[in-house]
Amino acid sequence: MADGSRRVVLVALAGNLAIAAIKLAAFLFTRSSAMLTEAVHSLVDILDQLFLLVGIARAERPADANHPFGHGLEAYFWSFAVALLIFALGGAVSVYQGVNRVLAPEIIQRPWINYLVLVLAAGFEATSFAVSYREFRRTVHGRRIRLWQFLRLSKDPGLFATLLEDAAALVGLAIAALGVTGSAIFHLAWADGAASVAIGVLLAAVALFLANEVRSLMAGEAAVPRVVAEVRRIVEADPSVEVVEEVLSLHLGPDSILIGVTLEFSDGLTGDEVQEAAQDLSDSVQASDPRIGRIFMRPMKHRPV
Repeated sequence: MADGSRRVVLVALAGNLAIAAIKLAAFLFTRSSAMLTEAVHSLVDILDQLFLLVGIARAERPADANHPFGHGLEAYFWSFAVALLIFALGGAVSVYQGVNRVLAPEIIQRPWINYLVLVLAAGFEATSFAVSYREFRRTVHGRRIRLWQFLRLSKDPGLFATLLEDAAALVGLAIAALGVTGSAIFHLAWADGAASVAIGVLLAAVALFLANEVRSLMAGEAAVPRVVAEVRRIVEADPSVEVVEEVLSLHLGPDSILIGVTLEFSDGLTGDEVQEAAQDLSDSVQASDPRIGRIFMRPMKHRPV
């Protein structure tokens, strides 16, 4: 899964490097506020993807004495930093720039340059979104899960943050096109600045959503219900298990799940048989999902009849 996320982020990074250069050049020619805002948006996206790559790399480091469960949670920390970047450098700066342009409006000169840049940028962004979307479909293994549900349930911020940024970028380009049209075609000088404000609000909303999702992951989220249900099914189906009291789970990173099971083994098993049954259960549970790394079992005392 980490390789898929890294590929998605690298494609988005390459696209945004090209898009940022094109947008900055267009701003220098046209002095469009919306184009400057879009350039800032792309520069922020570049920083975001660099942060996500750092998070992916650090999360893959092996466990050590100070981090016995690995470093998977690093991915969540760097994703939270991405949310702060989007809000501060993307949303706030865009709104500020837009308000200034609304208060001191100017008619855009040579709007065809803006339209050309927007079309080129849309092509890059659509390509990046298509790569992210294919990875999303591969991750859900053909299950009928809507994109919005995936954004809420996914434990992989490298993927869902890039999906969210690419979608926001496409919407932002449409808003910028409306601002350029309003200013250059309909001579509404304030439209360019208003588009910048709208893009800033969009980025702020994306940042708040992303920050809330990553905050929940940092606080400790359970695995998705499908994974927990499969673990319970495996344990309950084992003939050596009498009762399954609870199955707990915790994501220690995008690719690391900790499982805890409270259960009662069948009466009459010897100590060696219990140990062997526990090992067999651990192997079966780990085989059900490659992200499951550690399994802890807490046997209960037999209940009196």
